[in-house]
Amino acid sequence: MEYSVKSGNPEKQRIGCVVIPVYASRKLSISAKIIDKASNGYISNLIRRGEIEGDLGNTLLLHNVENTLCDRVLLIGCGREKDITVNTFYKINHTMVKTLQSTGATEIASYLTEITVKRKDINWKIKHSIEAIDEELYKFNQLKSKKEETRRPLRKFIFSVNGRGQLMQGELAVRHGMATSAGIHLAKDLGNLPGNICTPTYLAAQAKKLSKQHSKIKTSVLEESDMKKLGMGSLLSVSIGSRQPAKLITMEYMAGDKKQAPIVFVGKGVTFDSGGISLKPGGGMDEMKYDMCGAASVIGVMNAIAEMQLAINVVGIVPTVENMPDGLASRPGDIVTSMSGQTIEILNTDAEGRLILCDALTYAEKFNPDVVIDIATLTGACVVALGAHPAGLLSNHNPLANDLLSAGQASGDRCWQLPLWDDYQDQLKSNFADMANIGGKGAGTITAACFLSRFTKKYHWAHLDIAGVAWKSGTHKGATGRPVGLLAQYVLDRLDSEK
Repeated sequence: MEYSVKSGNPEKQRIGCVVIPVYASRKLSISAKIIDKASNGYISNLIRRGEIEGDLGNTLLLHNVENTLCDRVLLIGCGREKDITVNTFYKINHTMVKTLQSTGATEIASYLTEITVKRKDINWKIKHSIEAIDEELYKFNQLKSKKEETRRPLRKFIFSVNGRGQLMQGELAVRHGMATSAGIHLAKDLGNLPGNICTPTYLAAQAKKLSKQHSKIKTSVLEESDMKKLGMGSLLSVSIGSRQPAKLITMEYMAGDKKQAPIVFVGKGVTFDSGGISLKPGGGMDEMKYDMCGAASVIGVMNAIAEMQLAINVVGIVPTVENMPDGLASRPGDIVTSMSGQTIEILNTDAEGRLILCDALTYAEKFNPDVVIDIATLTGACVVALGAHPAGLLSNHNPLANDLLSAGQASGDRCWQLPLWDDYQDQLKSNFADMANIGGKGAGTITAACFLSRFTKKYHWAHLDIAGVAWKSGTHKGATGRPVGLLAQYVLDRLDSEK
């Protein structure tokens, strides 16, 4: 898709379709008033006749409107003008794309950028229009023998800005929007691939591919023999039951000041999670290919950062394994030694994500990080607590947590903070090791984070539990690409705060 920005009145756009917002109670937007005046009251006459009310989701496609140069004008209902939120803005853009796909228009001038979204500027609206458009257009059909093809696919969007003074910032917003969208798209593709294709070896190959595409990304991969030398007994206890060897992937993007401590992202990469000896129920087990969506989001956001060419230092670490039952697989009751030297009693082999993350979090110390953020489809308890809307957030550093909450609000990829109190640590007590890998029935998301917190005492750290947001089930089954948008926004906010 080609995206650009342009200033100019809607009636003068020589293009396939101009998209114009209309508000509830039949209220015309600025661009609608301009078209109405040029067409001698055509729009207002249609509204008076009740052709469109302006409610959210309403659409009306007009052809050959008098005194306009475009082939079509698409009116989009936006609801009450004062009530438009981040989520509403996404829905309006989704409605636009769904409608346009059946019109035959391929080149579009969007005036939805004039919509007022609380505390959001034109640059935000351009960036997030691109993300919303690409989200609606996304299809995963790589593995189908017959590809679905659109007769006349959309190929170009031009976003309206108010005057030439906004063009430069608008072009930057386009670049950021396209980069973030590409990162989300990559994370979706990786998440949607089945476990027989997307193995730890495949993920490592995709990370290496990034370093070929972007000169500023340096990718390295540790093999099981390397991890054994480092003492990563916890991580290796998960991969031992699989014929797929574990990998520890590191992607370094060092485009900032050499003295700047890096942001480190750590993504859980369990490419298929059978539960191991603590075998999962068969129903819905196919969705356990999504247990590597934390890894996918780290690869996606590293791609986005490189595409944006940001002057910042970021490291992505992906511990990746397959969790399978086998004669060699870990048993409930086994005790392993982590890279940190702490011992862990494995009471449930299906609580494997924290076992690979803890060694990766210890490994992160070597980069002397400014902050470390891990991203993981870690607990079903998070889905019970928060559903499918926000990711769970826990942190040992309140300023970092606040920054992530703010980035979530700005990006529309929200998270919600849960407590990380010492009171919960007692649930991880073991009679035979330094800790158990589960903490009982209560507060499963919190006790999982408490486990990880024991390996993050040397730096500021946050944990994002994305079990409820990384993919959708049912009719619309598929990876969402979250939280690439949140992470990209966090990095952009960090750069802004340092100016």
